[in-house]
Amino acid sequence: MATAFAFMGIGLVDPILPAIAENLHATAAQVSMLFTSYFAVTAVMMLITGAISSRIGGKATLLVGLTLIVVFAALSGLSTTVGQLVGFRAGWGVGNSLFVATALAVIVSVASGGKATAVILYEAALGVGMAVGPLAGALLGGMHWRAPFLGTAVLMAIAAILILLRLPATPKPAKKSSVLDPLRALTHRGLFGVSLSALFYYFGFFTILAFTPFILHMGAYGVGAVFFGWGTALAVFSVMVAPAIQAKFGTANTTLSVLAGLALVLVGLGAFHRSIPVVIVLVVISGALLGINNTMYTEMATGVSNTPQPIASAGYNFVRWIGGAAAPVTAAHLGEQFSPSIPYFVAAGVLVIALLPLLDARAFVEAHDPSQG
Repeated sequence: MATAFAFMGIGLVDPILPAIAENLHATAAQVSMLFTSYFAVTAVMMLITGAISSRIGGKATLLVGLTLIVVFAALSGLSTTVGQLVGFRAGWGVGNSLFVATALAVIVSVASGGKATAVILYEAALGVGMAVGPLAGALLGGMHWRAPFLGTAVLMAIAAILILLRLPATPKPAKKSSVLDPLRALTHRGLFGVSLSALFYYFGFFTILAFTPFILHMGAYGVGAVFFGWGTALAVFSVMVAPAIQAKFGTANTTLSVLAGLALVLVGLGAFHRSIPVVIVLVVISGALLGINNTMYTEMATGVSNTPQPIASAGYNFVRWIGGAAAPVTAAHLGEQFSPSIPYFVAAGVLVIALLPLLDARAFVEAHDPSQG
């Protein structure tokens, strides 16, 4: 539940992006920095979180992360300028990185069904959070654009209390990790290829999430409803559909095929960006495809090398969130300077590029693919 709350914070601001721009007299590019500052800090912090959690333990790291989210979410809701809001979102990203980077390792340690079950639980929480986040953002944002931030602070405070009371103490690793360990892990050809592919994949992911609200020309409730459908598709396909497709076709084949499908969806969004019904349908379809590949990438990152899972996950997350940070501001600038279609066409090209490092890492992925055992 706490992990779901944490992922709600990503999509929560989506329905209120136009309202924030209007109320704080900001451009789409300036408002998109809410995502970019958040993910840029998250990426850098991924190199540090392992060193922190190996010294104070997983449970304590989760609680520190949640506390920071509570503080900076509340401050975001009290912002009076877009610059303040962007800065507080960066602080929020620090807390989010401590929580998200540690959550999967903690779930693995407490889940009774092993790593495969833990990945499904993690992706289920991600999907629920990404689905409910836009809906909660719309319901609260319909009252006032500040309300989703303040509401998040309350939810994360509840999550912190739940973890404090319900999560058993997690043992500290026998060996303390350093900030260089995730970078050393990326020297593994398989992990680096998967991570680099994920960077380009997340560029496409967050082009859809961060830029589409500006072309829907809807209020908070309308945008929230669209992305609730998107998030619901993401949740259902990541948990219920992805494992079946993976078992039939293998992890690498599934991931490569879905990347190609997403590129086509992005081309469609660019070509038909003036048709709101078509955009809505394509956004929901993208949620289904993103749900499948979220599960694929998580499993590849945690299993493609023999590096301990927390260190491999930190290196992978460092690289992939660079794509998440670059996409929103790039898409907004391209949309403002050229045409609303250009961000989608560029993102489609980036997804084609994502195929290349994954093809290079394919042998490593298949050698560690449990679905093909």
